[in-house]
Amino acid sequence: MNRRIFMKRLAAASAFSAAASMFPGIIFAEEQNSNVPDGPISWKKSPCRFCGVGCGLLIGLANGKAVAVKGDPKSPVNKGLCCVKGYHSVMSLYGEDRLTKPLVRKNGRMVETSMEEALDLVADKMKETIAKYGKDSVSLYGSGQWTIPDGYVASKLMKGGIGTNNLEANARLCMASAVTGFISSFGMDEPMGCYDDIDHANVFVLWGNNMAEMHPVLFSRILDNRLKRGNVKVIDLATRTTRTSVAADRSILFKPQGDLAIANAICYEIIQNGWVNRKFVESHCTFKQGKSNIGYGLEDKFKFKDEAKNISFEEFKHFLNDYKPENVEDLTGVSAKDIKYLASLFGDPNKKVMSLWCMGANQHTRGTWINNLIYNIHLLTGKISEPGNGPFSLTGQPSACGTVREVGTLTHKLPHGVVANEKDRKMAAEIWQVPVENIPAKPSYHTVEMFRALDRGDIRFMWIQVTNPLVTMPKLNRYKAATEKEDRFIVVSDVYPTPTTEIADVILPSAMWIEREGMYGNSERRTQHFEQMLEPPGEAMSDTWQLIEVGRRLGYEKLFPWSQETHIEEIWKEYTRFHKGKKHGMASYEVLKDQPGVQWPFVDGKETKWRFNGKYDPACKDGGFDFYGKPEGKAWIWVRPYEAPPESPDNDFPFWLNTGRVLEHWHTGSMTRRVPVLHRAVPHSYVELNPDDATKLNIRTGDKVKLVSRRGEIVLPASVNQRAQPTRGQVFVPFFDEALLINQLTLDAFCPISKQPDYKKCAVRVEKV
Repeated sequence: MNRRIFMKRLAAASAFSAAASMFPGIIFAEEQNSNVPDGPISWKKSPCRFCGVGCGLLIGLANGKAVAVKGDPKSPVNKGLCCVKGYHSVMSLYGEDRLTKPLVRKNGRMVETSMEEALDLVADKMKETIAKYGKDSVSLYGSGQWTIPDGYVASKLMKGGIGTNNLEANARLCMASAVTGFISSFGMDEPMGCYDDIDHANVFVLWGNNMAEMHPVLFSRILDNRLKRGNVKVIDLATRTTRTSVAADRSILFKPQGDLAIANAICYEIIQNGWVNRKFVESHCTFKQGKSNIGYGLEDKFKFKDEAKNISFEEFKHFLNDYKPENVEDLTGVSAKDIKYLASLFGDPNKKVMSLWCMGANQHTRGTWINNLIYNIHLLTGKISEPGNGPFSLTGQPSACGTVREVGTLTHKLPHGVVANEKDRKMAAEIWQVPVENIPAKPSYHTVEMFRALDRGDIRFMWIQVTNPLVTMPKLNRYKAATEKEDRFIVVSDVYPTPTTEIADVILPSAMWIEREGMYGNSERRTQHFEQMLEPPGEAMSDTWQLIEVGRRLGYEKLFPWSQETHIEEIWKEYTRFHKGKKHGMASYEVLKDQPGVQWPFVDGKETKWRFNGKYDPACKDGGFDFYGKPEGKAWIWVRPYEAPPESPDNDFPFWLNTGRVLEHWHTGSMTRRVPVLHRAVPHSYVELNPDDATKLNIRTGDKVKLVSRRGEIVLPASVNQRAQPTRGQVFVPFFDEALLINQLTLDAFCPISKQPDYKKCAVRVEKV
């Protein structure tokens, strides 16, 4: 072995050692080391393919394949570190069952065809459906895994070309409440802070977020901060005990839905103890009251519109009288002492506090409200928009922020603004060079309602890209049946067979990640470019180019004038016209190619790390705080009451069901289950039970357990005292396993404002098999 090979293998071994020390219990496969080739390796930068943290990677390339991964030390996100998924990310390219040829359903069977024929068929079917049922009978359902160019082309095709707002992305299922929370409180989407806050804060309050498993690299930064500074506290506020709870300084468990009352009780304590930053509140905040008793979206064609009435500080204070800590102990399961402790952390003027949350807050029938309430706490204390002080909404998917929230791949959105705003429609029409009348002024179907419309027959054609709704949709049995109805045509673009490809009439093989060029946008407003490093297998094609090819076949050649060699650069230059200016300026294509990611607003060659604070944000007036998303430049503090969930345990279904992810697998597992070491680590799903409940039901780890809800049933192996522990009366099931579809049991209730479903709370019965 020569010195060069030795050094390469040493680097690989050190990477695995770092990851193993970060995640004790994970055994790294020898194949990771043994597969490092003896020849030269070239290294190119890329963001990670998986979660919304947006870690920077260096991809090792040799002999036309990706053979190694290491963290990019130049990336300010992860500073050279990766999680277990990131270190094994390139292996997800090489599963044996990779889709490489288009497949078309003929006489009930899927048969191989050419990409040209498949794209012709997709376009012809769209034309036929529009001619027969109208333009709102076709739909496109994408993902926060779409690249930014994917999403931009999707929006231009559907809204500028076809003229329908039937465009949604699966980020509706994970980030919509964060969006509506930001907009209703601040008038603009996306966090005002950044990951640098982690290095400055003294207190971290995690609102229902198992950060050690879901965002492990960021959690490692928190632990590193605590280790170095010593005066740092981590508070795990959750409904189950997890690895995050064990690492936290204090674990506070609450009853499902109790977070609403806890947040209001914290606000009550802040006011009663004189901890309000009065100067900040009087200068930069206004108080609002919205509707209550707003429903749960369970019925088809559910309609809701919020209101915002002005109220005084005294009226807000009076509202909080119902939320004295002693009054909400039974409701929340949290002692008054613990609530007062939490309030004291926020109220201490000498402590910098960062709140972090993800699905626990967002997948909530009052998801917008709990986002508003977390902001209320930070606004009352003035702990916002400065280093170490801020509320920070974490993201699940690699480009849910960049492709869905920034580009606007939702029914009500445009790349800058909303379809209901005439000025925004005119901007889009001018840039796209289409008549403004092409762009409908009214939103059509959000994700749940889009699949309901497919069930009803209002939608007859659906094109699904980069997502797996036949695993992820709540109340899954209804929506699976909808896709199988006669006179429904389903196109699926993906890289591996999934339960969603099983119901497709056409399957288009997609190029994956570094097999094509693109950009992702992460949680901290960081846009990250990656170049094409590999040739896609067979006839696989990027999702961007699939959309362009079909758009041209539909007669919209003028909308897509780009060449295949330069289309990503040309798309980026056109897209960034929507975001010019100090409030949302984006870096140029050339800068993105050179840097390991650039945060927006990018103004005069400089990133804006903290928005709404004139010390850091050039868009602010007069150098002070300026919440410029609102017309008056003030943030809104909302009255948002506690309301019970739509379904709670009872005699027939006495347990709460909570669903989520695990460290080793990402979302539905269609990629990570093709990585041998990750699959071996967690080969199947399971149901976690509280040890007391397990003893009462005579259930031990490995026993078969049947879960039954009002919508379905499933049999899984039990897990007791292993990875995590639910509270009594609660069970937890991860959703990555396509052979054990837990969403057959979940409820399709959603937040009426964000339209995001609640996957964390429904009632089930537990039976030993």
